[in-house]
Amino acid sequence: MSSDQPAAMDIRQLKAFVAIVDLGSLTRAAAHLHVAQPALSQRMTRLEAELKTALLLRSPQGVRPTEAGKALYRHARTVLRQLEEAAAEVRGGAGAGVTGTVAVGLPTTVAAMLAAPLLRLVRARHPGLRLQIFESMSGYLAELLANGRLDLVMLYRDVETPNVAVEPLLQEDLFVMGPLPAAAGDDAAATCPVAALAGVPLVLPSGSQGLRLLVERAFAQAGVEAPTVVADIDSLPLLLGAALDGLACTVLPFSALAALPPGATLAHRRLVAPEVARPVSLCRLASAARTPAVEAVHDLLLALARARVDAGAWRGVRLAGTA
Repeated sequence: MSSDQPAAMDIRQLKAFVAIVDLGSLTRAAAHLHVAQPALSQRMTRLEAELKTALLLRSPQGVRPTEAGKALYRHARTVLRQLEEAAAEVRGGAGAGVTGTVAVGLPTTVAAMLAAPLLRLVRARHPGLRLQIFESMSGYLAELLANGRLDLVMLYRDVETPNVAVEPLLQEDLFVMGPLPAAAGDDAAATCPVAALAGVPLVLPSGSQGLRLLVERAFAQAGVEAPTVVADIDSLPLLLGAALDGLACTVLPFSALAALPPGATLAHRRLVAPEVARPVSLCRLASAARTPAVEAVHDLLLALARARVDAGAWRGVRLAGTA
């Protein structure tokens, strides 16, 4: 084969590469694929040689893709998904319905409202479809989307970028939760002015999370010094636990209360003056293939979220574009 001919990648190489990126480790990927690690490493070395570029960055902490590796990962997932859907359609015939794999990312508080109902709907309406649900903080999910590891993801943004298509869905109010000060507001109105939180110990997500920026902006608008953050915590159970233990207050959407331990209650009031809310949108890579499987899950997610709001099951939110 002449040196200017395209690399002859095979399906085994693509599957191995995707597994390595997904698992972040050659050792874990080898175990998952039931191959010896040296053989897997040699397979990746040959792939990099064929493509004449480095695809993986190796370190004691594991492996991660280079920029070229991220591009290959996105294309490899598309190719493998199309092959999987083709095989399922051939095996099942015309009556197989929607088939394939769809990876969905849900922030932890959104997952409390949508994850289990979505799984039930997919199983009932599209039994040939395999759903992958990633639950995490929004900052990490945005990174997974950018790397092509998610087909659909709920994110707290309402502005499109050249790479990400955004479909505004909800506006989600934020609440202060925990040992509220006496000046926190009116019990009957269940609200708390932001200014009442001046000097109150708070535990909040780190600065890489959008919620933290919203809180800091609200304090500035209220003419209050920066929030008194005693710990940066990127974990919903730990944020709620600190508030339950009376260590500090936190700021979260109402849906976060669904993650409380059974029988536990937590004082909470909606933030006002100014009101603090964030958009929730359904996002996908603008360049991603809109397969029947992805579109089926997309439609179910939209309908499910709207139904939960209309039924009053998802408190503290309103549909985008409504007052």
